[in-house]
Amino acid sequence: MARGQLATEGAGGLSLRAVARDMGMVSSAIYRYFPSRDDLLTALIVDGYNAIGEVAEQADAASPAGDYPGRWLAVGRAVRDWALAHPHEYALVYGSPVPGYQAPQQTIGPAARAATVFAKIISEAYLAGVLRRPAGGPGAPESLRADAAALRESIMPGVPDDVIAAAVTCWAGLFGLLSFELFGQFENVISDRAAFFAYAVGGLGRLAGLPG
Repeated sequence: MARGQLATEGAGGLSLRAVARDMGMVSSAIYRYFPSRDDLLTALIVDGYNAIGEVAEQADAASPAGDYPGRWLAVGRAVRDWALAHPHEYALVYGSPVPGYQAPQQTIGPAARAATVFAKIISEAYLAGVLRRPAGGPGAPESLRADAAALRESIMPGVPDDVIAAAVTCWAGLFGLLSFELFGQFENVISDRAAFFAYAVGGLGRLAGLPG
């Protein structure tokens, strides 16, 4: 019922009373499960992130371990398939922030699941010696050092700052492609969006240093 409200009212219009009414419950009953609207939003956000993370993990596990570009593309396609099938849930976690809502600590782990899969592919390719480090351009900004160290500690062990910077750029680019497609920016611009997505995500993988 709450997901139905997301589709019709958007996250900002989510109402515990309306959800209870749609479920045939008295409004007081739902507060035993979700004390506030923000608690319900948090549950939906955690579910959304976990769903995206799960399809990413499954796509990676189903791909040959040494085919790093193939893994990168398979994970990107799996995330896109999920996003197209669940546009309102995607918008909740990757769209505009909900006014007045502050995501609690419990969303951090689920939010990192999909990113961790992409980071694992880059890290394993680098440690296997098949990833090309960025060349011919400026190095990662000095101000990134602390952030890169944190990412190296958590999800990209052994990876240097310039590779981390490129990987984050490409990760953001992949989700930018998804957002453009789902939020209508490709209307009257790209007709075969599946083919374009595969082309663009392959290019992002090469930008991150994966072999062509």
